[in-house]
Amino acid sequence: MTKNQNKNNSKYFEDFSIGDTYLIPSRTQTSGIFSMFQAASGDNDPIHYDIEFCKKRGHPEMLAHGLQVFIQTAAGAGSFPSEVRDSLIGLIEVSGKMLKPVYREDTLYPELVVSKLISQKTTGIIEMKTTVINQKKILVFEGYHKYLIKKKRKR
Repeated sequence: MTKNQNKNNSKYFEDFSIGDTYLIPSRTQTSGIFSMFQAASGDNDPIHYDIEFCKKRGHPEMLAHGLQVFIQTAAGAGSFPSEVRDSLIGLIEVSGKMLKPVYREDTLYPELVVSKLISQKTTGIIEMKTTVINQKKILVFEGYHKYLIKKKRKR
C-alpha cells in the first residue's frame, strides 16, 4: 500500500504523489515465456527461438522480443489496479526504449514510479516512469505509462 491510501476505498487522482512507487513482481524469462510470447505475437524471427542462429550473431542466448520485455511493466501485475478499482478510466498512452538485450533465463525487475500529475476538470492523468533492470542490475528498459483517473466528487 502506498501512502494516502484508505484500506477500504479506491485511490483517486488527488491521492497520488510524485514518487509513489509500484514494484512489479520479478519474472525469469523462461523458454515457456518465450514460446507463449512467440505464439501470441506471431513474431517468428529465429533470433527469438533458435539458439544456434543467435550464437552466430554474437548473442550468448536466445534474445527476448522487445515487446516481451515491455509487457513486464504491466501495472496489472502489481497492486495499482486494486488501488484504483473505482477511479481508473483507462491506460491512455505508453512508450518505451529497449536499452540492453534481454536473454532467456534473465530475471527482470520492473518498477513504476509516479513522475507527473496532470490535473484536469473532473479527471487527472498520472504519468508513471517505468524501468526494468535485470539480475545483474543493468537497466534494460525504460519508458512511460499514462493513466486517466477520476477525481473525487465534491460533496
